[in-house]
Amino acid sequence: MINKMRIAVYFFLFFNFSFSQSVSLFNGIDLSGWTIHGTEKWYVENGDLVCENGPDNEYGYLSTDKYYNDFILTLEYKQESNGNSGVFFRSTLEGIIINGWQVEISPPGHDTGGIYESYGRGWLIKPDPIKDKSLKYGDWNLMKIMVKGDNVKTWLNGVEMIHIKDQKIGEGKGSIALQIHAGDDVKVRWRNIKLERL
Repeated sequence: MINKMRIAVYFFLFFNFSFSQSVSLFNGIDLSGWTIHGTEKWYVENGDLVCENGPDNEYGYLSTDKYYNDFILTLEYKQESNGNSGVFFRSTLEGIIINGWQVEISPPGHDTGGIYESYGRGWLIKPDPIKDKSLKYGDWNLMKIMVKGDNVKTWLNGVEMIHIKDQKIGEGKGSIALQIHAGDDVKVRWRNIKLERL
């Protein structure tokens, strides 16, 4: 009986700490584990990851060096200026040409939490406009993204924004990438970027 209990405890510890434990993708010190794409600015300031326009005012991306396919990603972000940005998943990049799916991060009224397919079908799903009141523009927001197989869900500050099943998403593989939108006066802060593999 004691041996069975020990085995049960070992299994519990193994599965909970080996599989369910989240990992931090950003260390608060530098950009280790990430790659910059484009000429836009990505840097660390006071423990936050910051992106803002560079000399070309073009699209820019910061992608993970590793691929993550099935996961729950949580992060906090704050739009300090024109906060047009996004979080890509299962994405691949050639220069600043990105293929994959974007969870939108935008100013009020522009579908934060929706899913957009770049260089493909465009908008796949937008949140109900009434959910836009969940956005705390100019303050810290908590975003949660769940990707598993062909299922994607997003939450903003605890409110479920969208749920979609899509075959093409289910076939995708790639990295997580943060975006800075083309234009000027864009500045976004990020922190507490954590991922749990599923």
